Amino acid sequence: MDTRVAVMSIIVENPETVEQLNALLHEYGEFIIGRMGLPYRKRNISIISIALDAPQNTISALAGKIGNLSGVSVKTAYSGVISHECG
Repeated sequence: MDTRVAVMSIIVENPETVEQLNALLHEYGEFIIGRMGLPYRKRNISIISIALDAPQNTISALAGKIGNLSGVSVKTAYSGVISHECG
């Protein structure tokens, strides 16, 4: 299965969605390389970066689910490196 490395940037403006967001990240945990979260108290938002190594359709599915959460925006940057892993 081909996988790609990507970085997902998430901005949470609605704190009520954090539980749903964390559940999604837990669901996709096997693909997450690392995660960094920064609370920006001055603006009352959270900024989260997620590094992933997963099939492109898996990354897109996660980004779509996150983007559907109320008060949450997400953007994904993909590496050009594709890994051809044997299943």
